[in-house]
Amino acid sequence: MSLSTPDPKRPVLTVPELVAMVAGLMALNALAIDIMLPALPDIGATFGVPGNDRQLVVTAYVFGFGVAQLFYGPLADALGRRRIMLSSLIAFLGATVLAIAAPDYGWLLAARVLQGVAAAATRVVAMALVRDLVSGRRMAQIMSFAITVFMIVPILAPGVGQLILFVAEWRWIFGALLIGTGLLTAWMYLRWPETLTADNRAPFRLGAAARNYWLAARNRITLGYMLASSLIFGALFAFIATSEQVMAELYGLGEWFAVGFGGIAVGLAISSILNARIVGRLGMRRVSHTALIAFIAVNGGHALWSLMAGNPPFWAFYLLFGLGMMLFGMIGANFSALVMEPAGQRAGVTAALYGSMTSIGGAVLGALIGQAYDGSVTPLLAGMAILGLMALGCVLVTERGRLFETGEDAAEASPAPGE
Repeated sequence: MSLSTPDPKRPVLTVPELVAMVAGLMALNALAIDIMLPALPDIGATFGVPGNDRQLVVTAYVFGFGVAQLFYGPLADALGRRRIMLSSLIAFLGATVLAIAAPDYGWLLAARVLQGVAAAATRVVAMALVRDLVSGRRMAQIMSFAITVFMIVPILAPGVGQLILFVAEWRWIFGALLIGTGLLTAWMYLRWPETLTADNRAPFRLGAAARNYWLAARNRITLGYMLASSLIFGALFAFIATSEQVMAELYGLGEWFAVGFGGIAVGLAISSILNARIVGRLGMRRVSHTALIAFIAVNGGHALWSLMAGNPPFWAFYLLFGLGMMLFGMIGANFSALVMEPAGQRAGVTAALYGSMTSIGGAVLGALIGQAYDGSVTPLLAGMAILGLMALGCVLVTERGRLFETGEDAAEASPAPGE
């Protein structure tokens, strides 16, 4: 199936290509984080960085990624999607070069922040483009398919990083990232369409931008699911930040860490595929609310086990934690679609606000949980369960105490331009 676009040079975009483009841009962010995980001990050794401080290589990127999105939203609504996308990819290439040349840990962290700042546009523009072309449950399906493709990267990225470390030092991991980003930039230059017409553009003014953010945040559904998503993404970033310490060191996987991490990502991909297949029939609320309650139960029970009896054996930890992350996969895509559904012509601003809140909130919450790591899995599991409970509270307030209802999934009745 094909979608029409207002770009005269690229008037048609097939759904598979749209999915591939969004997945490719999302994959850049996953690659920028996950390919580094096996190298954290080597980076720490190079710069004399101990223990939990190695996690800053991850959180510095995510923090820059979150803050910058607030600026890209109004820019994408004022200047168009394509120009912002290409400029940000070129800036990402420059930041990667700075990371390769880093003489000390502070320089490296600064380069990681700049990478995050540059990459922030990819999420904002990708979500805005999807909202420009489709809406409702169909949007949730496309996001699920994109996330499924993008999940291949976390499966492979740590393994790629580990393979590079077998033959070269950790700086060559950034070299591989530089090459991959260059190829992605070339593809986007050739095929990325402009989906924001001139008459729908809003001039970039700080006052107007602040007003648009305020109008986006005033929507009850948008704000409520934004807050809930920020809490849930805190659980994801806590896992990413501590995964190398938990699996490679605590459970002794060592160089097999990449395989263990990839298995968790496989579970996330499977859950995203399942979500894409059932969300059109059951609705975004019914699927995500059920998954959120199960997420709390699984992680809460797992945390109690570790607290009462000590660290579970690896097979039990891996199975239960993998199940929890699969449930996360059925929450994230649907919450994202629910946030964007009321956006309309403010899709760029809404996507930016959503991306910024989930990235900053997730990075801060994930870092707090990560810094609590004490050689046991209890802080990680308890933190995830608590964040899940807080997210459920946000959903209950947002839905005025009603869960599982599909009546407000009404966007399917109002197709977006291009459908």
